[in-house]
Amino acid sequence: MAEKKVPSKLITILLSTLLPGLGQVFHRKFRSGIAYFLAFATALAITFWYAKPVWFIVPGLIWLWNIWDATALPKGRGAFIPILLWLFLAYGIGSQVTEFNLKALVQNASRSKDMVSQMLKLDYTRPKTEKRNGYVDIQSPCSDFPPLADHTENNIRVYVVQPCAVVGEVITVVGEGFWPNEKTTFYWQNPIGGKAMATEAISDADGKVVLDWEVLSIVHSTAPDPTIPQIHRIKVDQSRPIGGIELSAVGGYILQGIYETLALAFLSTIIGALFAIPFGFLAARNLMSGNPFTAGVYVVIRTILNIVRSIEAMIMAIIFVNIVGLGPFPGMLAITIHTTAALGKLYSEVVEGIDPGPIEAVKATGANWLQLVRYAVIPQIVPSFTALTIYRWDINVRSSTIIGFVGGGGIGFFLWQWIVLQDYRAVGSAFVSIAVVVIILDFFSARIRERLV
Repeated sequence: MAEKKVPSKLITILLSTLLPGLGQVFHRKFRSGIAYFLAFATALAITFWYAKPVWFIVPGLIWLWNIWDATALPKGRGAFIPILLWLFLAYGIGSQVTEFNLKALVQNASRSKDMVSQMLKLDYTRPKTEKRNGYVDIQSPCSDFPPLADHTENNIRVYVVQPCAVVGEVITVVGEGFWPNEKTTFYWQNPIGGKAMATEAISDADGKVVLDWEVLSIVHSTAPDPTIPQIHRIKVDQSRPIGGIELSAVGGYILQGIYETLALAFLSTIIGALFAIPFGFLAARNLMSGNPFTAGVYVVIRTILNIVRSIEAMIMAIIFVNIVGLGPFPGMLAITIHTTAALGKLYSEVVEGIDPGPIEAVKATGANWLQLVRYAVIPQIVPSFTALTIYRWDINVRSSTIIGFVGGGGIGFFLWQWIVLQDYRAVGSAFVSIAVVVIILDFFSARIRERLV
């Protein structure tokens, strides 16, 4: 029997020079050859995309090492150096693309320290006070027929001298019937109830307070179209301590936001789970592979679930905010749809992983598809379905917080406004509250899942 001829080293080097990894493949080192080719090709593609000539050195070095490795075949010299070169390229270009700037972080350390110190001064309660307050509604921007900006209630009158508010102009707000010589706080509340501006003034000896107030563009920050006239509200408040402790304004908003977040997540999870259950059965291969029609349904449902699941809930929330307006409802719609797709996929995997024995036994009795599901599948999946639903609710609580940043309601909506207004005490209080709620939910949901699974 003729001895197998060893490939020429020159041929190996030429092949590796022509295409990285080809020489290794010629020596039947397929895994090594593919690795060299992918490392060189991806490094070259990234460098072309980034378009900085200096980085072409890295794919060049990988190419040269590939040739050097070919000279030592069939043993080779190892891929440690090419891996280091590829990682150096990835992290180097990645740090420049993300504009990594440690110097800026150090330079702004004093500002960061001030922000953190304010965030640590939590704002949940305040000394109990007695109050006098009033408000007036004002239109902004102006229409041809603005409503009267004058309101009297409980002997307290608040009015604006100008008929409406235009961004960049100064309006004069007047309050009458307040305590004399006391600090008075003015709040600008946008149409959805968020605080857009705030300032203070001192009432005179007759209990009258006058404020010349510049209207900033931030008053329209939550409006889909700032050119459309809307009704805003200016609140005028006085308070003085009477002893005791009460919930602060921030604390009240946090409670409201946490409640909205939990309710939003709960409803989204329940509705999404109910819709996901039938999808879970229709997307299970072991239940839908009996004939061409059911197999087609399986492919369609599985594809739809994968497509919907790939779209982030925040993107859906932005779309629904433009359709139905700001508030918790668009957030609930977005999370419900994403929950349906995600749980439908998870439910189908649970169904596919059940014990096939009961299914075969029920099939042997001549049962139809619905009877098969009722008697062979459901008893096996209820604990796992319940555990996955609880886990999804846990995830939805976190998602609900982020959804608020795009106008989807909940604590995230208030948090976004506090960040815009640079009210870092409120931001820190919201962070702590969100963390506490998430930790508590994690603890109890984990215990429940342990009992079910």
